[in-house]
Amino acid sequence: MSLFKEKFNEYIRFTERNLKNYNMHSSSTDAQKNLIDSMNYSLEAGGKRIRPVLVYSFCEACGGDYRTASAPAAAIEMIHTFSLIHDDLPAMDNDDYRRGKPSCHKAFGEAMAILAGDALSVLPFGIIADDDKLTENQKIQIISHLARAVGKNGMIGGQVIDMENEQRYDVDEANLRNMYKHKTGELISVSCIMGCICAGETDMRKIEAAAEYGYKLGLAFQIVDDILDVTSTTEELGKPVGSDEEENKTTFVTLYGIEKAQSIAGEITREAMLLLENFDNNGFLMELTDMLLNRKN
Repeated sequence: MSLFKEKFNEYIRFTERNLKNYNMHSSSTDAQKNLIDSMNYSLEAGGKRIRPVLVYSFCEACGGDYRTASAPAAAIEMIHTFSLIHDDLPAMDNDDYRRGKPSCHKAFGEAMAILAGDALSVLPFGIIADDDKLTENQKIQIISHLARAVGKNGMIGGQVIDMENEQRYDVDEANLRNMYKHKTGELISVSCIMGCICAGETDMRKIEAAAEYGYKLGLAFQIVDDILDVTSTTEELGKPVGSDEEENKTTFVTLYGIEKAQSIAGEITREAMLLLENFDNNGFLMELTDMLLNRKN
């Protein structure tokens, strides 16, 4: 096994353990058992855990101990999971499967899925505030960055743009880039920023490079998703394919075709890798970036 794969698996194991620890049942929550079960159903469904991995790897790239970033890493995965639960709802994308099994609203009902998503949108901020490995100043910075990345000017704002685009026939590349920056890029970018903060990084050039890297990685990631929606299978992706066409979504594939979309994703990935040159300890991040460009699911 390569050193990259060993480190990647180490990050994943650490993430899985922490996600369980942060949302455990107790005697005081018996009345909320169905809610906690539905939260954990989606949290423990698997997935790439790319956002926590970025938190850890940027922490280490800035000279920190990735274990100090356990709270922000779990927090970002909870935020991401809340967004997926809500995205799958009938009022949004109306998807019945996520990560190879029934969506939360199919397993627990629509009302409970809404509440599970709501709970996973606020629990992360308490986890960060209560953490004993970060300083008060670090917590304030992280909470501020994370709240902005999630809200109306971040991921949720991007979802609004995405839904409104379904009713339009004039969506161009500039519009797509703006939507992807908000819907996907904000959470990826803030993952990188939080990793730097957890390491105690104060060099703004590095933090800004990490943020811009995250935006570029998010854009390339989403373009690859566009391609996979056309070229992959439901079994490979763990979710329905062909949904972009069914929902009248304009994507890089519908604008330019698969080949040019792949070329654009490759160029953006190369730009992201150039930004990693701001960090001495960037080997893992370089391999991760390449892996995400060439992924098949």
